[in-house]
Amino acid sequence: TVGEHVEHFFAVNHREHYLSHQVVYNANTLASLVEKKKGLQNWLVYYENQHAKNPEKELIIKTGLWGLWGEKVDALQHYKTTIEELCKQEDEERQKVISDPKAIMPAAFVSFNSQWGAAVCAQTQQTSNPTVWLTEWAPEPRDVYWPNLAIPFVELSVRRLIMAVALFFLTFFFMVPIALVQSVANLDDIERVLPFLKPIIEREMVQGQSYKASCQESH
Repeated sequence: TVGEHVEHFFAVNHREHYLSHQVVYNANTLASLVEKKKGLQNWLVYYENQHAKNPEKELIIKTGLWGLWGEKVDALQHYKTTIEELCKQEDEERQKVISDPKAIMPAAFVSFNSQWGAAVCAQTQQTSNPTVWLTEWAPEPRDVYWPNLAIPFVELSVRRLIMAVALFFLTFFFMVPIALVQSVANLDDIERVLPFLKPIIEREMVQGQSYKASCQESH
């Protein structure tokens, strides 16, 4: 398994500093269930507070899209029942992820007993083939977009290439209009690039000079 390979490799090659490891699971479905349950729990707390403020008021919601239409049900009972069902689905999905070998991703977080050992592992090539073992500093958990951990390495490389190409074209097409605007940044350049505007520009300049002269005379 991936966990056994990781443990054996680091126990042999970094035995003085290797501490533990945690393999990465593809738990995107489980994560979506957890997020959905959190949202429903927030709504349940909201309606419980509303019920506590006014116990005699009946709290009715619609089960359709955005609560605009659908069957009318009691809000508290609806959210309690839905959360219970999601808890069961969450437990089933968690067991499925743990027991399914295909859910294990070819990646792991490795811990070391010293910062020096972690730095050596993160910044050095581990094998003669640099694509067999890829190591880098682990980011903070809040900096990880966890759904992306399930993306295969090849697909990730393709995405990076697409982003680089898109960035190039975005920069190119952004610089072209900027260069055109800069080329006509003053009146002389406008007259040179757009000769048909020369009479209008000269007339505006004459009017501006006349207005300036009249102001000076008045002072």
